[in-house]
Amino acid sequence: MTSHKVGYLVGSLAKASINRKLTRALIRLAPEDLEFEEIHFRDLPLYSYDYDSDYPAIAQTFKSAIMDSDAILFVTPEYNRSIPGALKNAIDWASRPYGANAFARKPSAVIGASPGSISTAIAQQHLKGVLGFCNSPLMNAPEGYIHFTPGLITDDGDVTVPSTEAFLRSFMSEFHDFISRVYTAYPRS
Repeated sequence: MTSHKVGYLVGSLAKASINRKLTRALIRLAPEDLEFEEIHFRDLPLYSYDYDSDYPAIAQTFKSAIMDSDAILFVTPEYNRSIPGALKNAIDWASRPYGANAFARKPSAVIGASPGSISTAIAQQHLKGVLGFCNSPLMNAPEGYIHFTPGLITDDGDVTVPSTEAFLRSFMSEFHDFISRVYTAYPRS
């Protein structure tokens, strides 16, 4: 198996985020050939094209982390039937200015958890639309809409429901295979 560096973004800024717990589980269940690094975006200012000629250092560091990753994993909640504003802001920073898009040809996957019965389905569709515009090849299947119930995932990332654990393990295995397929079609430059 080919090894890949995966940058991940947790859409929620909350310290006790269930999507952060989901991320811990995904990392634990991922193939050993995937190396993970969180890409933080909490402190990014609101994007404006006024910054395009002089990107702040924090935005340069953030964008460099995207560019240095082989693939990006988005683990996001759903806020008001869309993605959190901070996550959208981060994507704007990484994809601007025009012609300097860090997501171009960068494989990505989207998954999320919510206590609601439809989970994060609508937020994920919005995010996939944004990433499609950013020319990021998206893993479209399997889709991961995790209905988060109390105790489903421990703080350490242990999954307590065997069928959910098997699904998450499979999701990460598929993501590994997807990354390899993308780089077969679009070799790294």
